[in-house]
Amino acid sequence: MGLTSHPDPTVERMPEERAREGHRIDGRKTPADDRNDHHIALPDLDDAEAVQHSIADMEELVLGAPRRYTSGQVAQMVGIPLEEARRLWRGLGFPDFGPARAFTDADVEALSHLLDLIGSGLLPEPVAAQFVRSVGQTMARFAEWQTEAWVEYIGGELTGVRSEQVAGAAGDVMPQLEPLVLYAWRRHLAASTTRAMESLTDHNTVGQRLAVGFADLVGFTRLSRSLSEAELGRLVETFEAAAADVVTSLGGRLVKTLGDEVLFVAFKPDSAVELGLRMVEVMREQGMMPELRVGIAYGQVLSRMGDVFGTTVNLASRLTALAPKNTVVIDRDLAAALGDDPAFDLQPMWRRPVRGLGLVEPWTVQRHQEAAVDSGDDESAIPDQAGPVS
Repeated sequence: MGLTSHPDPTVERMPEERAREGHRIDGRKTPADDRNDHHIALPDLDDAEAVQHSIADMEELVLGAPRRYTSGQVAQMVGIPLEEARRLWRGLGFPDFGPARAFTDADVEALSHLLDLIGSGLLPEPVAAQFVRSVGQTMARFAEWQTEAWVEYIGGELTGVRSEQVAGAAGDVMPQLEPLVLYAWRRHLAASTTRAMESLTDHNTVGQRLAVGFADLVGFTRLSRSLSEAELGRLVETFEAAAADVVTSLGGRLVKTLGDEVLFVAFKPDSAVELGLRMVEVMREQGMMPELRVGIAYGQVLSRMGDVFGTTVNLASRLTALAPKNTVVIDRDLAAALGDDPAFDLQPMWRRPVRGLGLVEPWTVQRHQEAAVDSGDDESAIPDQAGPVS
């Protein structure tokens, strides 16, 4: 990436460069000083200029500082070519702003800190490139999710009691949420690192092979045409929340949600099947929810940027399409991995050709009647593992 250059220490710094050290600039408050006494006034919606001022105030509050620098100035202040700075910016998921004053003191500080990490060797350049993209993609989705939740909370209206409450508390919420984000990241990183180290030290561990599953709401497209936007939103939220709870409680990882479908992975064959069965049961208990079908395949998986790829993933998707409603269908390898597990009853389906995958051998899986007990409060249902899952 060529990002290890730094400013010449013999060159006198511009006053703006002192922002990287947390000093005041032109008598203005630093972002930390300014957060708690900044109040956002809700505008008259018929006053376009007032609306723009309120948007600017909210943006400044969230960013922690006003936009002051062009991309060229930022690149000059940290001592790298402009195109390198823009490439990092795009890697984080943001568009080029051209000559506009779009950057803050925090942008300068963040870029300078990243370059220090690369220059010190603590963050090798190839890792830095992946790190920047992963942070950008993850935080973009996280931010969209947060915003959607707040908009739903205030009822989609910029005026009203709840809107006033949100605007008034914005300055206090930001510093309280930041430690929570860092805490969650550390806990997920600990669990992910543990799994990676186990797979590197033991080639027979299940970390080399994963169970990949899709859970799909049956008839969702048809149903969505008869629902209002609010009703559809509640249905999707209920599905995603229930699926996430089941997946994490049984030691799996929810990779992503795709509206009417979730993609998950599990690290033990029996946990994967139990996860699929439990998800079908939970959806039934929700009432008014569409039926669910689940397909799970077991095999080698390529993991990149938190997502999963490969033939095993494709097979799981095809199995989901083959599954009858309220049924879990698994592939031959997962059926073999379960062996004679007394908890499950496996039944072969007809072999059939699948485009791109050849002849597949699906199996339906159910609990043995004597094993079909409610384990909602059974702590033994949660597999033994080192730390929480990510």
